[in-house]
Amino acid sequence: MEEMEEELKCPVCGSFYREPIILPCSHNLCQAGGRRASGSAVSDYDYLDLDKMSLYSEADSGYGSYGGFASAPTTPCQKSPNGVRVFPPAAPPPPAALAPPPGMCEQCDVFYCDPCRLRCHPPRGPLAKHRLVPPAQGRVSRRLSPRKISTCTDHELENHSMYCVQCKSPVCYQCLEEGKHSSHEVKALGAMWKLHKSQLSQALNGLSDRAKEAKEFLVQLRNMVQQIQENSVEFEACLVAQCDALIDALNRRKAQLLSRVNKEHEHKLKVVRDQISHCTVKLRQTTGLMEYCLEVIKENDPSGFLQISDALIRRVHLTEDQWGKGTLTPRMTTDFDLNLDNAPLLQSIHQLDFVQMKVSSPVPAPPILQLEECCTRNNSATLSWKQPPLSTVQVEGYILELDDGNGGQFREVYVGKETMCTVDGLHFNSTYSARVKAFNKSGVSPYSKTLVLQTSEDTQSEEQTLPFPVPLERSQLRRMSPFSSTLNLQPSFSGRSYFELRSSAHQLSLHSSLQSLNSAGCNFDTQGSPYSQLVDIKKMVAVAWFSFDPSSAHADIIFSNDNLTVTCNSYDDRVVLGKTGFSKGLHYWELSIDRYDNHPDPAFGVARLDVLKDAMLGKDDKAWAMYVDNNRSWFMHNNSHTNRTEGGITKGATVGVLLDLTRRTLTFSINEDQQGPVAFENLEGLFFPAVSLNRNVQVTLHTGLPVPEFYASRSAMP
Repeated sequence: MEEMEEELKCPVCGSFYREPIILPCSHNLCQAGGRRASGSAVSDYDYLDLDKMSLYSEADSGYGSYGGFASAPTTPCQKSPNGVRVFPPAAPPPPAALAPPPGMCEQCDVFYCDPCRLRCHPPRGPLAKHRLVPPAQGRVSRRLSPRKISTCTDHELENHSMYCVQCKSPVCYQCLEEGKHSSHEVKALGAMWKLHKSQLSQALNGLSDRAKEAKEFLVQLRNMVQQIQENSVEFEACLVAQCDALIDALNRRKAQLLSRVNKEHEHKLKVVRDQISHCTVKLRQTTGLMEYCLEVIKENDPSGFLQISDALIRRVHLTEDQWGKGTLTPRMTTDFDLNLDNAPLLQSIHQLDFVQMKVSSPVPAPPILQLEECCTRNNSATLSWKQPPLSTVQVEGYILELDDGNGGQFREVYVGKETMCTVDGLHFNSTYSARVKAFNKSGVSPYSKTLVLQTSEDTQSEEQTLPFPVPLERSQLRRMSPFSSTLNLQPSFSGRSYFELRSSAHQLSLHSSLQSLNSAGCNFDTQGSPYSQLVDIKKMVAVAWFSFDPSSAHADIIFSNDNLTVTCNSYDDRVVLGKTGFSKGLHYWELSIDRYDNHPDPAFGVARLDVLKDAMLGKDDKAWAMYVDNNRSWFMHNNSHTNRTEGGITKGATVGVLLDLTRRTLTFSINEDQQGPVAFENLEGLFFPAVSLNRNVQVTLHTGLPVPEFYASRSAMP
C-alpha cells in the first residue's frame, strides 16, 4: 500500500495527483507540478504551426492529456506524431549541473531526457536503427522538414495506407498485392487509427475511474484507521468498566460472606459463653451441695443426721443425673462448618471471553412438544420436546417455562441440553401452561406451542396422559378448598433449574425466586369463609409425599431408608430439612422415634431454607419448633422458650406436625394427642419440614397422612 501511495504522488509537488497529465517520456505530473516544472522554459520553445491539427487532433479520441500551461495559455504545446502532447523541457541546467542534455529521436519525433532515453528508447532491437540528434538540431529539423509519414518496413518507398486486421499491423498497397497480407482482411488506416485511439481513450477512462476509486478507498482506509483508534479507546473503557463492576460485585459479596462468618463467630462465642455460664452456676451449686453434705456427714447425732440424709441422697443423685445428660459435652465445635464453593465462579472467570457480535448461522426453529410423552401424575408434570425433523441448525440448549398455575406470568424453570423435564411439587387441582424454546449463539428461537397441564385433584389419581389437543381458553378457576403449593422443581437430568434447591452460595437468591413464583397468582375464591360453616377438613387437605433432603442438610446428618430415616454422628444438634416446601394448604406429617438414648432434646417443626444447620431448631428466627425430652416439651422460636408442657418421648413414640397455612398456624402432637396449645400463629411464606437431633436420636419420616382426629374434630366445630 505504501508503494502504491508513492506511485500516486507527483514527483514535482510531492502531493497526490490532481488533474494528472502524461509526459511523452512516460513520466506523470499533476497540472500544478507541470507549471512549476516548466517555469520560464516555455518561452524558449518555438512551437510548430498548427495548420494540420486535425490530423493529430484529440477531439476524435475522447481523451485529453493536457491543454497547456497557465503561464502561457494561448501558446499550444508541441505534439508528437502519436498525438500525445509534449511538454517543453525545462531550461537547460547550469554548466555545473550533472544531468546530461536531452536528445531527440528523428524517427519517433520525441524529445528524451537522458534517463528516459535509456529506459524508454534503448539502442537495441528495432530502436537501434533510430537516429538520435541533439535537441538544437532536432528543433531546426522540425522547422525545415515536413512531418514524416511512416513507410513500410518491407517496401521502403511505400507509405502505410491500410491496416491488416489479422496481423494487427499497418501495411502498404504492395503488401496487399504481393506480400503475405494478400488474403487478409484489411481496413482503412485512418479509420483504424481513430478506432484504436477511441478504444485506448475508453480504456484510459476506465483506468482513470479505478484510480479515482483507489484514491477514495485510500481516504476511506485512513478514516478507518482513525475510527479504529477511537473505537479501541471506547471499547477499552467499556471493558475496564465491566471488569470493575465484576470486581465491585465480588467485593460486595465478599463483605456479605464476611458478615456471615462474623455472625457465625458471634453465635459460636455466645453458645460457648452461655454454656460456660450455665456450667459455672451448676458447678457452684454442686460444690455448695458437696460442702453441705460433708458438713452433714460430720454430724455426730444419728437422729439428726437421719432426718435429712434421705433428702440429701436424692438431691445428690438428681444433681449427678443432671451432669450426665451431655452437660459436659461442648454444645459448639471450634471448627467453622462454612465451606465457600468458589469453583464455579473461578471456572466462569476462566471462561470469561468476548461474545461474537455477528454470526452467520441462523437461530434454531421452535421445538415441538411430544404430546404422547407429556403426562401428569398427582402434583407432578413431565414434559418432552424435540427439534423439527428437517432442522439442521445446531442447538446449544433449551429453556422451559411454566406459569404459576393461575394464568400468571411465565417463568423459566429449566435451562439445559436435555429434552425431557419432570416438575415435581406443583399445586394440586391446578392448570398450568408450559412452553419451550431453543437457543444457540445466534439467538433464541420462537416459542413452541403452549401446552396446558392439569394436576390431580387428590392423591389417589393414577398417572394420566393428557387428552390433546387442549384448548388454550379456560374459564376462571374457583378453588373451593386450600391446595398444596410445594414448588420443589427438580429436573430428572443434569442441567440448571432455577428452583432446584441446593446448598450453595446462590441458595438465598434461589429461595427468593422460589417464593416469588410460589406466591404469585395464588389467590383463590372460596365464595365465603370456609370456616363459617361445618366442613370436612379431611377432604380439604392436599396430601404430599416427600423425604429428607441430603443436599441442604448439615454434613453430620446420616441418611438411610431412601432418605426417610436420619440420625447424626455428632453430639451437637444438627438440622435436616424436608425436600418439599409449603406456602399454601393444610399439611400433616409424623416422625417416629426409632432410637432415644441418654435423654436428648430433639426438636421438630418447620424452617426457612436458610435456617442455621448447626444449632438446635428454633435457636434463630428462621425456625418454629417444639423440642422435647423424656418428661416435657417447649416451643421455641428465635431462642425464645414458651409453653412448657408435661409429657415427653421415648423410643417408639410418634411426634406429629400439623402445618395449616390457611389459618397460618403450627400445631404439634405426641402419640396422636395434641401437645400443648397452638404453638405458633400468623405464619406466612415458604416453610420446609425440619428436625434437629444428635447422635443419641434416630427418627423416621412418615408423609401422605390424613389430618389427625383432634384437629379434624376441632375444625369441624361451628
